[in-house]
Amino acid sequence: MNAPIVIVGAGQAGMKAAETLRSKGYDGDLVLFGDERWFPYQRPPLSKAYLKGSMAEEQLYLRPEAYFAAQAIDLRLGTRVDSLDVQSSRVWLENGEKLAYSRLLLATGTRARQIPLPGADLDGVFTLRSMDDISPLREALACARRIVIIGAGYVGMEFAAVAAGMDKSVQVVEAQSRVLMRSVAPEISEYFQTLHGRNGVGFHLGVNVAALEGSSGAVTAVKLADGSALEADLVLVAVGAVPVTGLAEAAGLEVSSGIVVDEACRTSAPDIFAAGDCSLYPSKRYGRQFRLESVQNAIDQAKAAACAMLGESVAYDPVPWFWSDQFDTKLQIAGLSEGYDRTRLEGDPDSGSFSLSYFSGDRLLAVDAINAPRQHMLARRELAQLPEAAAA
Repeated sequence: MNAPIVIVGAGQAGMKAAETLRSKGYDGDLVLFGDERWFPYQRPPLSKAYLKGSMAEEQLYLRPEAYFAAQAIDLRLGTRVDSLDVQSSRVWLENGEKLAYSRLLLATGTRARQIPLPGADLDGVFTLRSMDDISPLREALACARRIVIIGAGYVGMEFAAVAAGMDKSVQVVEAQSRVLMRSVAPEISEYFQTLHGRNGVGFHLGVNVAALEGSSGAVTAVKLADGSALEADLVLVAVGAVPVTGLAEAAGLEVSSGIVVDEACRTSAPDIFAAGDCSLYPSKRYGRQFRLESVQNAIDQAKAAACAMLGESVAYDPVPWFWSDQFDTKLQIAGLSEGYDRTRLEGDPDSGSFSLSYFSGDRLLAVDAINAPRQHMLARRELAQLPEAAAA
């Protein structure tokens, strides 16, 4: 009897890989390990609809419970894979059980980045990455009056929008000089900071956090490096995420800023693949390696990895795209703007619907569309048609 295909990680990528293997006709044993107790679920609503309570828990799940039995997927929730042995093609579970695999997919995702701050262990200090984070965070949010968010990336800004919509006092602290600085141009940063400001959100930019202060074990203030302090009943630490690569590193696989894979999603071990937020893949389109944290990349790369695991020829190199919902505004990004030297504005920001295109010379790199879905789709099509050599 052949050993099963094993997938480590039951998030968006792991789930999509399992679905694809079955839809492509693989009828062998298939084991899907998830270290959380929840059925595979989507993460983006955690900082938006689910956090607000406008989405039920069941709506988060990617598939109902009956699906796994119907598709003969051996889903093992609350089960952590402790190590893997490349030579013997086995994984060891935390409980000591071992399991052989014929092919293995690492879809381990990311974890919330921590910052070593005095007071980080106080009650009322949270991160927002998983379902386990949400229940205590929602309970605390309902009672809190003064919210401080450390980090003005997408999670921080989306949480700020939700909290402000609940009439909370919201302050955002960001070490960079503008919001969303790592992913958008100054024009887009200014638009979103103004949008939040109109809804009562305050910003403290270009300043670091020195410590979290508390009383009776609960957070009461965020002390900034400039000596000032912000009163807080609840603090969200939203300073990004780091790839979960421990299994791969311990097994001797090549790891850089993610698990290194080739265009077929194969790691440095021929029977082990990786997909989703944890993987670092090569792009001929852009002439460098990427680790993308996006739902669409997790889905598409997982499909590609599943096909490669079944012996199909795969060359994964998509046009990346992303989105963020804040208040009544949707930002959709097509492409990657890194390396741009000029931008072009189309539409009027005051109208609430416009787009910003990024160029390197005459070469289109990316388009940010604000409440402009048609421009977003046109940009994706145009970027997909650009030749690889020019994109490098």
